[in-house]
Amino acid sequence: MGTRSVFAVSAVGSSRFTLSYMPKFRIAEAAQLLGVSDDTVRRWLDGGQLPVDRDQAGRMVIDGAALASFAQHQARPAPDPTSPLGRSARNRFVGLVTRIDTATVMTQVELQCGPYRVVSLMSSEAARELGLEPGSLVVAVVKSTQVIIETPAKAADNHG
Repeated sequence: MGTRSVFAVSAVGSSRFTLSYMPKFRIAEAAQLLGVSDDTVRRWLDGGQLPVDRDQAGRMVIDGAALASFAQHQARPAPDPTSPLGRSARNRFVGLVTRIDTATVMTQVELQCGPYRVVSLMSSEAARELGLEPGSLVVAVVKSTQVIIETPAKAADNHG
């Protein structure tokens, strides 16, 4: 997915300048990231729900920070069917079991949580006790101290 490079130069102090990268996304890219059609993004632009700019070629682009904020506000997770207990784990994905691969000791459980495929490895005993089978409604709870973040490679002309 190609973001367009836009650099902002701002004065810092009396003689220093900073150069900051501001990603811009075309309508099709924004639609793909939001999981909607290009027409839906255009309706949001026309309705003022998303700010729109023009790139140097005159094409409509959306600021990356504005798009990220909009995506957060549009996110509507499926209702959590589990009890309303307080929890420290914030990463909860409601979904359906799609596949179970059981061995003697361990079971691999595949889930479809919205557009995401989540795979869990648990003891076969735990899988049996939960009564898991394809089509079961479940909540995947992720609590991790390590989350790896990747970014698309930037083109040579984006490095300043």
